[in-house]
Amino acid sequence: MAARETFSFQSEGKQLLDLMVHSVYSNREIFLRELVSNASDALDKLRVASLTNEALQSSFSDPHIRIAVDKDARILRVSDNGIGMNREDLVTYLGTIAKSGTREFLQYMAERKETLTPELIGQFGVGFYSSFMVADSVEVLTRKAGEDAAWLWRSSGDGTYTIEEGYRDTCGTTVTLHLKPAENEGDDDEGLRPWERASGEDVADEWTIRGIVRKYSDFVAYPIRMEVRHFDKEGKEEGTKDEVLNSMKAIWSRPESEVTEEEYREFYTHVSKDWAEPLTHIVYSAEGATTFRALLYLPSKAPMDLFLREGDRGIQLYVKRVFIMQDCKELIPEYLRFLRGVVDAEDLPLNISREILQQDRRIAVIRKSLTRKVLDELKRLRDGKRETYVTFWKEFGKVLKEGIFADERNRETLLSLALFRTTTREWITLDEYLEGMKPEQKAVYFLSGGTLETLRNSPHLEAFCDRGFEVLLLDDPVDDFWTGVVETYRDKPLKSVAKGAADLDAPEEKEREGAKEREDAFEPLLKALAEHLKDEVSSVRLSTRLTASPACLVGETHSMTPQMEQLLRQMGQAVPKLKRILEVNPAHPVLERLQRRFTEGGSLGDFPELLYGQALLAEGGTLPDPARFARLVAELLARNLEEARREA
Repeated sequence: MAARETFSFQSEGKQLLDLMVHSVYSNREIFLRELVSNASDALDKLRVASLTNEALQSSFSDPHIRIAVDKDARILRVSDNGIGMNREDLVTYLGTIAKSGTREFLQYMAERKETLTPELIGQFGVGFYSSFMVADSVEVLTRKAGEDAAWLWRSSGDGTYTIEEGYRDTCGTTVTLHLKPAENEGDDDEGLRPWERASGEDVADEWTIRGIVRKYSDFVAYPIRMEVRHFDKEGKEEGTKDEVLNSMKAIWSRPESEVTEEEYREFYTHVSKDWAEPLTHIVYSAEGATTFRALLYLPSKAPMDLFLREGDRGIQLYVKRVFIMQDCKELIPEYLRFLRGVVDAEDLPLNISREILQQDRRIAVIRKSLTRKVLDELKRLRDGKRETYVTFWKEFGKVLKEGIFADERNRETLLSLALFRTTTREWITLDEYLEGMKPEQKAVYFLSGGTLETLRNSPHLEAFCDRGFEVLLLDDPVDDFWTGVVETYRDKPLKSVAKGAADLDAPEEKEREGAKEREDAFEPLLKALAEHLKDEVSSVRLSTRLTASPACLVGETHSMTPQMEQLLRQMGQAVPKLKRILEVNPAHPVLERLQRRFTEGGSLGDFPELLYGQALLAEGGTLPDPARFARLVAELLARNLEEARREA
């Protein structure tokens, strides 16, 4: 037999244990939820493994979870006959920070200075360690399926743990907690029936355990068994009986009219490990070439891994109520990855693999049906519960907009679901934008890139706002992608106010003549400016979109935006330098004086560079040489102050 080995937790692990041991935590019962969830996961893993490994099929008989408690000895055990662990697994999963999410958990706590909550425990996957909130020491006896050796892990929450060989006659895991003294120990419960005693504070009490299981684990797919004492009407004990504490109800298979809202909320907590209330749920049943049932949820808050490529989609796959896969990415498109819930198919094989899923025609049918159903439900939410839909959009709108460019089949529907802030309104649809368009307006105008505040103050908007034209303000990075593939909506063209010619209306003949004269007068200056800025801009021209600002930068009609250029560079792609058009406002005092100076033979000096830098800053861009620009501004200020002093 191998000798006992002693290990130290990583530094973050020690901090976590200290946090758990000394935490003033009002909801300590959460530890049992986590241990039961871990046991259920172990049974799921053995079930899946047994589908492809005949040697393990005999191990997966009578899968269950058992809770045993000795209140007098203050010992609580949670056992399962699932996949189990070997020595390497114990080190990896109970001693290595990378597998537990501890580092992220501690960083989150430090940044927000929050107290422990059930949501945090579940969100970061550090539930096993919550055992130390109720236990002085914890033992894990485990044997991995298909292996002969069993192993015993021990820790007292002091920063170290030991591993030695143990004995267990079947595969699975038993977690033994040596509980701390009860907080209500010594209270006078004489004369009360067992279920009337002050048991809420004592996790070694049978009735407390039963309540915790009903509250958190009622929908676990495997029976949770416990020896339960029975009493007569006078409270006299009649003996014990083995009982199943959870209902194991497949809530998605029951008629919707028979399921309460509370049951739907409880199941959401079970399936998502999210303890916030969902926005809504979607029940769907399909029969025909492919028969399946689905229960899906819209969360109320976006998870932290929403934009991580390896993040979970959160849809569990069952076949005839048998769990198959935890995170089935093939069931929904990526832009609906915020959904949580279950899909139970009737005609898929139990041993279906992820490789088969990717090519299975039935999965493609389910995916298409689910997508259509979810989008229909979002329409109903948008039209019937606008406030709730706005809440949803603020959390998940960025993700849903990914589908506009990725899913051509549903593009029109997704465009109709999108909400936008504009120069005059908050969170409107494109259809509502069309209804508010002025008769002479030619297009759906938008401005993308930068923060919302930068967009609101952009010089590109000036002429459009003067004419009362509403402009969509697109401040999400994904907007540069979908606006690149969407040319029209309801037969109205989409046009960026920062690209191409403004072309707001057809000028009268006299105005055209005046514009031609102005262009001729400014042409030498424009050429000189273009020569000074040839490394930065493609050309310089007079602007029809500026009314208050001296200059702005404009892209060609189909050119890349600066934001897209920057994003591609961050992704490591070689992108040629983007040169845009510098538009100048001939009616602005700066241009008028610059024109006069130039026609009188004066040097332009650093003014072209200052003009370009000002235009770049006005749109929220980054100067190529901020220090030089600051020095030029300082020199200009000094000269103006000196001239003002002389004139005075």
